[in-house]
Amino acid sequence: MTTAAAAPDSTAQTRLTLRGRIVSDGAVEEDGLVAVEDDRIEYAGPAADFDAAAFGGQSVSVPDGALLLPGLVDLHCHGAAGVDFPTADEEQARRGIAFLHGRGTTTFLASLVTASREDLLRGVALFSQLDDEGLVAGVHAEGPFLSHARCGAQNPDFLLEPDVDFAMELIEVSDGSLATVTYAPELPGASDLVDLLTAHGVTPSLGHTACDDATAEASLEQARDGLTAAGFDGAEGVPTVTHLFNGMPPLHHRSPGPVAACLRAAAAGAAVVELVADGVHLAPATVRTVFELVGSANIALVTDSMAAAGLSDGHYMLGPSPVTVAGGVATLDANGSIAGGTATLLEVVARTAAAGVPLADAVLSATAVPAAVLGRSDEFGSLRRGLRADIVATDPDLGLAAVVRAGRVLPSAR
Repeated sequence: MTTAAAAPDSTAQTRLTLRGRIVSDGAVEEDGLVAVEDDRIEYAGPAADFDAAAFGGQSVSVPDGALLLPGLVDLHCHGAAGVDFPTADEEQARRGIAFLHGRGTTTFLASLVTASREDLLRGVALFSQLDDEGLVAGVHAEGPFLSHARCGAQNPDFLLEPDVDFAMELIEVSDGSLATVTYAPELPGASDLVDLLTAHGVTPSLGHTACDDATAEASLEQARDGLTAAGFDGAEGVPTVTHLFNGMPPLHHRSPGPVAACLRAAAAGAAVVELVADGVHLAPATVRTVFELVGSANIALVTDSMAAAGLSDGHYMLGPSPVTVAGGVATLDANGSIAGGTATLLEVVARTAAAGVPLADAVLSATAVPAAVLGRSDEFGSLRRGLRADIVATDPDLGLAAVVRAGRVLPSAR
């Protein structure tokens, strides 16, 4: 396995400017300009306050009425463009990464699914190397410590009760790249797992669970306390919830289950809930309701995308499990469970806005919030001076027009 840096996506420009409607940090600048020098943002603000002629450089062509967004950040992504991250080799992984970057997801966690010990360790090691190269932001392990009753598309043959020795192996082989781990808090050993993860700066992500309200509430509180004790604060110091509503019992008025506890925690700023707002996993009204209940600062929009993202209907794999995509909906061949998403994060943002969520809120939940969860708000997630120059330019309807990542205009953005 080579450790050489990947070939650049395009020729670096020393200076770039983009002009349009800036949507960043929950606010909108109607006539804005972003100036880039090398791989950093030099200026982002009102166009009238910046002398673009004196700055010079290349003006990136964008449509009339263009929107300028921060590069999108996805905390839950299993692949795209025919590439299944859980089983990918290095060449395949690089191909999937390049596709996602070119579609505007300039930062993401490579998500693995429940699989054999050997496959999980291999996957973590591979994406740890790619993290070292700056191609991904780390690894999300969705399993194997999940509920059989709510495993969804996870292969039940490989599910395990929480095992701190195995978890420690994953942490060690990741060399700091393991960012989040999904777990079911009702399983024996879950409390010890949460303590181990938080002590090593890994965010516990409650999900694929059949637990009751009290168990979810207590586990989220334990995770938050552990992250605080480890020195983390803000969004980095709270647990996340893996695709809220999906992979857990529905909210019932006499048996509220984990959904109620997760909503309360998010509303209090004590958890960040993932929403797969792709029009398949959740109804638009559900997405709008959660935004109104807990606020955009406590939501991370995610794709849960799998190998079919960006491609047509057909047959694919999600880790060790065969999947069929029909009408853009991925389902597990074995039991018909939804098996990940097929939308890109930009498409998720567009569908969230179409659901009635203000665009600035939808963008915040796909940029600044996940960047804060990763503890990297000083690197990406916003359009402001000094941050990495990750910019997504779209037409007024959120159709992709151009992508800049680390100061490079990426090819084949469409």
